[in-house]
Amino acid sequence: MELKQKIQASYLAVAIIWSTTPLAIQWSGRGVSYLFGVTARMVIGLVVCLLLLWLLKLPMVWRRKALLTYLAAGLGIYAAMLCVYWGAQYIPSGWISVLFGLTPIVTGVMARRFLGERALGGVRLIGVFTGIMGLVVVFYGSLHFSENAWYGVVALLCSVTLHSASTVWTKYLGFHGHGLVIVAGGLLVAVPLYLLTWWFLNEPWPDQMPLRAMGAILYLGVIATVLGFAAFFYVLRHVDATRVALLTLVTPILALWLGRWLNDESLSWPVVAGTVLILSGLLLYEFGERRESSLRALPYN
Repeated sequence: MELKQKIQASYLAVAIIWSTTPLAIQWSGRGVSYLFGVTARMVIGLVVCLLLLWLLKLPMVWRRKALLTYLAAGLGIYAAMLCVYWGAQYIPSGWISVLFGLTPIVTGVMARRFLGERALGGVRLIGVFTGIMGLVVVFYGSLHFSENAWYGVVALLCSVTLHSASTVWTKYLGFHGHGLVIVAGGLLVAVPLYLLTWWFLNEPWPDQMPLRAMGAILYLGVIATVLGFAAFFYVLRHVDATRVALLTLVTPILALWLGRWLNDESLSWPVVAGTVLILSGLLLYEFGERRESSLRALPYN
């Protein structure tokens, strides 16, 4: 498989996994605490990841740049996902992906400052703001959900910021290791932090675990954590950080409909209108990027 096809396949895999992850996060907290759900997910992910490294004979790298990359990835996995799991207690699963749609803006600003990536402008900027307007419409149409929903909104906004910072930091370090190696290194940082948090908060072990929660935790640990993060870091290695962040303009559409179909979450007309705006924004961004690239290729530029 050619490099371009591998990148496209990884990009598609991340989009699908990120679309199903919010619902799985909701289900993983049914009957157990949010902290148990995220900690169990990461422990399972680490075990599977190390097993795959052993089977594929992929050695860990312990150079300085690699260690800093593990730290950047691990802190993002820990802090951002902890905020997501805590906030998921107060909002529908679809909102998680919708609010994460703010990531391209936050990542774009950080990437411009720290990675020297070109600023958003012209049609591309219009596309991003069209997508953001779609997110605003979706959010506005869901304000009646719960008086405590703002807890989840604030937690998700914190998660977006932390995830963007981790993405840009990882990209800035420029370590070109295998995706599984980076995931394993990140989890080696994140898992002890989760266990320390578990101990510090004195979380009890669940007496029993519903079958749906168990299945969701296994899915998140094996598929979302190992395959999802490995594909994400593979794409991040070959694509600029802002382009990677645009995945979060696609996943809200799928996540909202999955929440409606599988979790009986409300899907009002403002939500539908918002998803249309989000898709329109993504198309404008893609069109704008190609247009700018073709203009730069003209001989008088």
